[in-house]
Amino acid sequence: MPMTDDVLRKIENAASVFLGDYSPVAAADYLSGTNHILPTGGSAKRFSGLSVQTFLKSMTYQSLSKEALKLMSSDITNLASNEGPYTEHIRSVKIREE
Repeated sequence: MPMTDDVLRKIENAASVFLGDYSPVAAADYLSGTNHILPTGGSAKRFSGLSVQTFLKSMTYQSLSKEALKLMSSDITNLASNEGPYTEHIRSVKIREE
């Protein structure tokens, strides 16, 4: 069965897909340049193959102006109040509005 775009779109959990009659696993393992350290035991549902990204720690940064926080304040408060007894989230916004 040829790998059409429709077939490829249906593949959801694979760390590496070998397309066509001339793409053996050995080519990926030794020479074609793709990663051959792949997740096993069904873990491709959650993880990709081993890569540089595996060993890097990422961080996110946020910087809001007073005006931006003021615009978002009511939405943040509404979401935080539905989160449960975590009033410190609400307080962290309100204290900055003073």
